[in-house]
Amino acid sequence: MADSSRASSSAPLRADDQPSAGQRATDDFPVTLTSGSLFADGAQGWLIPHVWTEGGVFVQAAPNGAGVLHVAVALCVLNDVYREGEALGVPVQGVRVGARGVFDTESWLSTGITYVVDVDSTAPGDEVARLVARVDEIAEIPRVLRAGMSVERADG
Repeated sequence: MADSSRASSSAPLRADDQPSAGQRATDDFPVTLTSGSLFADGAQGWLIPHVWTEGGVFVQAAPNGAGVLHVAVALCVLNDVYREGEALGVPVQGVRVGARGVFDTESWLSTGITYVVDVDSTAPGDEVARLVARVDEIAEIPRVLRAGMSVERADG
């Protein structure tokens, strides 16, 4: 039986939230990554190999920097659900992570990123919730972004 836990109160993202080819992007850049029993193959997106799942991870994202930034967050969370699930003894059959963020259209600065996590597991709901909370606490890319960092061009 699937158990669903969320790491934020945002609604899950759907494939039709993604911009279509030739469609103008907006200031909101949703991405969806799926794996295992929650793998959602679609017409738009790409497949990446994945150490935790035989079928890989299917990525749906806008082909721009904002989309890639949000994919980095979502892929980090997805990977950590599998890794921490194994460490905590919580079986994970599938994971879906949606991440999105808005950019101010004047400055093109991000106003923040939110993500949601769905986990397919046979474990009780409280164990899955504990797993998702642990991932939220330790996932490297979200932690780095929360802390802030410098990004500078190097000469040469």
